[in-house]
Amino acid sequence: MKRLLLSSVLLLAPLAVHAECSVKDFAITEFTPAAASGLAGRLSLRGQLMNNCTTAAAAQIRIELKDDSGKVLQSRQAWPAGTSNITPGKTVRFDLGRLFHYQLGVASYTASVVAVRAW
Repeated sequence: MKRLLLSSVLLLAPLAVHAECSVKDFAITEFTPAAASGLAGRLSLRGQLMNNCTTAAAAQIRIELKDDSGKVLQSRQAWPAGTSNITPGKTVRFDLGRLFHYQLGVASYTASVVAVRAW
């Protein structure tokens, strides 16, 4: 019985570490949408993703392109650090413009953290 309890604790311990970080522990900074220079129809959606959590983890972000009324014209999600964890207090640079196509009527861009996990 003790072995079963110990095995369960050891198996579930990594899950407890993963639960320590949440969407609120990550911040998107220096987000600067623009037309990519020299590439007709391409966008540059650069920014930084910062880990403010006490443990290493990764975050998924969503970028949305909206029209004047706030209607979402395009939306994509990505993991800026890929399958690598971001060390606490560190940032990862990203440019997700390649995931989007230029479209008339885009009035605003939003970037938000939507999920967190540890790899």
